[in-house]
Amino acid sequence: MTELDLIQQTAAFVQEKLRDAEAGHDWWHIQRVWNNTKLILETEEADALVCELTALLHDIADSKFHDGDEQIGPRIAGEFLQRIGLDKRRIEHVQQIISNMSYKASLGQVDFHSKELEIVQDADRLDAIGAIGIARAFQYGGFKNREIYNPNIPPQQQLSKEAYKNTTAPTINHFYEKLLLLRDKMNTTTAKQIAAHRHLVMESFLQQFYSEWNGES
Repeated sequence: MTELDLIQQTAAFVQEKLRDAEAGHDWWHIQRVWNNTKLILETEEADALVCELTALLHDIADSKFHDGDEQIGPRIAGEFLQRIGLDKRRIEHVQQIISNMSYKASLGQVDFHSKELEIVQDADRLDAIGAIGIARAFQYGGFKNREIYNPNIPPQQQLSKEAYKNTTAPTINHFYEKLLLLRDKMNTTTAKQIAAHRHLVMESFLQQFYSEWNGES
C-alpha cells in the first residue's frame, strides 16, 4: 500500500468516526489541522507520513469526551494503523505524539519529543486561535453550557493539569488561560508567523467584546 493510500484510508476512517462529533472537534477541525500540517511541512524536514497520519488521528477519541481517558485516543489510532499495515515504529511514533501534543499534556510532565510532534502540535494550536479559534471556544462553551463571561470570576494564571481539565469557568476566561498563551508556544517558523496575526485578531475581539459589555459606543 502506498503512503497516499494509507493517508486516504485514514482520512475516510476519521471522517466516518467523527461524523457526530462536537462541532469544535469534528472532521472539519481535523481537515484544518491536516492542511496546517501540510503547510508547515513545506518548510520543515520531518517524516511527512507520520505528521499527516497524526494530524488526521489526533482527536479520534479526545479524552474530554471520554470521561478523561487519555489512553483511548492513542489506542484507537494504533489499532487502526495496525489494521492498514503501517509499520510498528511509525505506529508508536503516532501514538506518542497523540499522547503528548495537547495543551493539557504540556501542563504535566512530557517525556517525549520529536520534530513531528512540533509540527502537528503547531498545526493543532493554530486552529485554536484567530477567528476560528474564537468560534471554537464559544462553540465548546455552549456545548458545556458555560457562561460567556462573568466579571466576578477572574481567569486563573498557571493552571495545573488537573485544574485545567476540571475547569468550568466562563468562555472568556479560556482566552487568558490558554488561547492568548499559544502564540509564544509555537515551535516552527511558519506557525509563529501565522500565530502572530491570529493573536492580534483575538486581542481585537476581546477589546470589542469588553466595549460592548460595558455599554460603550
